Amino acid sequence: MNSIIFSKVSVRVVVDGSDTPKTLLHDFSLDLPERRIGVIGANGSGKSTLLRLLNGLVEPSEGTVVVHGGDTVKDVRRVRGNVGFVFTDPLSQLVMPTGREDVELSLRRSIKNSKERAARAESVLNRFGLLHLADQSIYELSGGERQLLALATVLAVDPTVLVLDEPSTLLDLRNRELLRRTIGGLDQQVMMSTHDLDLALDMDRVLVVESGRIVFDGGAADGVAHYRALCAASLPGAPVEDVSK
Repeated sequence: MNSIIFSKVSVRVVVDGSDTPKTLLHDFSLDLPERRIGVIGANGSGKSTLLRLLNGLVEPSEGTVVVHGGDTVKDVRRVRGNVGFVFTDPLSQLVMPTGREDVELSLRRSIKNSKERAARAESVLNRFGLLHLADQSIYELSGGERQLLALATVLAVDPTVLVLDEPSTLLDLRNRELLRRTIGGLDQQVMMSTHDLDLALDMDRVLVVESGRIVFDGGAADGVAHYRALCAASLPGAPVEDVSK
């Protein structure tokens, strides 16, 4: 079942010792079979929480999340083997001194032979145009180079689903275009949050998240237009408009 299914999901957390839980995501249900799914919304709207449900980093307070047949709570190990997650800050997931070592580390479980693993890592680095940087310290790389390296380490193990949390934040124009082309050519199902509305327009389906609620679900162009209207309506002095249409 190559679909991402949210069934009556909500997420609540208790913060700062309060007895009253805060709702991060309000009750929603979705069936997402599309290959490219974009998630857009303001900072703090719930986008990252939504994405983190996909590999069990966040568990639903109510309801279930099933990713390609695996329940993210009951089958979390299976799900994490199928779902690759790229975070906004690449240093949160690059743990080795160099890019070559990071890619080889990600391959250690799937490729036992060290020579085969090294050859596969070199192939992956070359695919992303990172081979010439493979043996540099990750702290010598630019933010964009680190982000592409993080993506390479995740894709090296061929997950069935790729989750990207605002992946273009640190990228210059050249590397953003490389990211865009890479996403377009992937076999994986991709779910991505982004503030880059041009990237969102490449998606097959777009969700707009506002204050923990899915306020739009549909085509990319309509989704971006809806989000633009929400942003315009929230500006000081803006006329009151009905953006629910």
